[in-house]
Amino acid sequence: MNTMLFTAGAEAPERAARRSGDDRAMLRAAASLTRELNAPNAAIYWTDLVGSAALGYGALAAAIAAPALGWTLVAAVVAVLALYRAGSFIHELTHIKAGSLPGFRLAWNAIIGVPLLVPSFLYEGIHNLHHAKIRYGTVEDPEYLPLALMRPWTLPLFTLAAVLAPAALLFRFAVLTPLSLLSPKLRALVVGRFSGLQINPLFRRKPPEGEFAKAWAWMEGAASLWAITLLVLVAIGAVPLRAFLIFLGVAAGVMLLNQVRTLVAHLWENEGEPMTVTEQYLDTINVPPPGIWGELWAPVGLRYHALHHLLPGIPYHALPLAHRRLVAELGEDSVYHNSNRRGLMPLIGRLAAASWGRRPTPRS
Repeated sequence: MNTMLFTAGAEAPERAARRSGDDRAMLRAAASLTRELNAPNAAIYWTDLVGSAALGYGALAAAIAAPALGWTLVAAVVAVLALYRAGSFIHELTHIKAGSLPGFRLAWNAIIGVPLLVPSFLYEGIHNLHHAKIRYGTVEDPEYLPLALMRPWTLPLFTLAAVLAPAALLFRFAVLTPLSLLSPKLRALVVGRFSGLQINPLFRRKPPEGEFAKAWAWMEGAASLWAITLLVLVAIGAVPLRAFLIFLGVAAGVMLLNQVRTLVAHLWENEGEPMTVTEQYLDTINVPPPGIWGELWAPVGLRYHALHHLLPGIPYHALPLAHRRLVAELGEDSVYHNSNRRGLMPLIGRLAAASWGRRPTPRS
């Protein structure tokens, strides 16, 4: 297996300092202070999802109908932010226990997953591997690349890939899905390489089994039918080309915003070695209040990404309370505070500096 992706570039700063055992006090506090916060609030989930989707699709319709370019752009920005928030619930789907929110997975796929060609099977079965202690940060982690150690051109290429994602997903579901049903070799390629929202190019997905295989089948079939129908409607003129391009543009904006958020979700400094829970926490980022912008670019609990890695079972709406409890309980010398950062731009600057081989400031 090619491991150069995990060894190229400059030495990661601060890595040696983090190579220590787990902080038992932090782990005990995280567990004891949040025991009653694990139940998802159905009213919050449903209201947030439906409201965000309604605002997003309403703004998308306004962007398509707007008579002037300026209004189109304003409406498109609102659509991107709202649909990005609604789409971010795919992360919650991977952590919700079966039966705790009846119908939510089906509704999310019907409202967001299939229309935007990101059905949840692309993430379910992938994201849980990222949380596995022995896999995190290694070549077996589908959601990890040592971006801070890689060449500077990697970052713009990584970002550009998100802009092209909607067109790639259209091709995947409209063309590759039906063709793969006729060719076992193509099917193996589609399942292994093109069926996961992963960033590690070395990762290969295994075929689904059991009940998940059935869920995968109907989600992929629905997405394929929608992709083919959309392209046919555009080809015959039933959907105007302008409306189609605005839809693709908004979808690309959603993907781009998520990719930028991904850039700062971790420090991306691990070279492939297994890490302790504390080391994984310190390689991950929280961007808590008082900053308000974090809720736009890291919604649905993603601004507490490091805390989520400590407590992956806590629903997104309970993470702010869990964070406040830990801040109040743990002293200033606790490593818990080391993952709390100020905002998006300092984190991007830190990552860019690391990729150019310059030592970033410790708490940027």
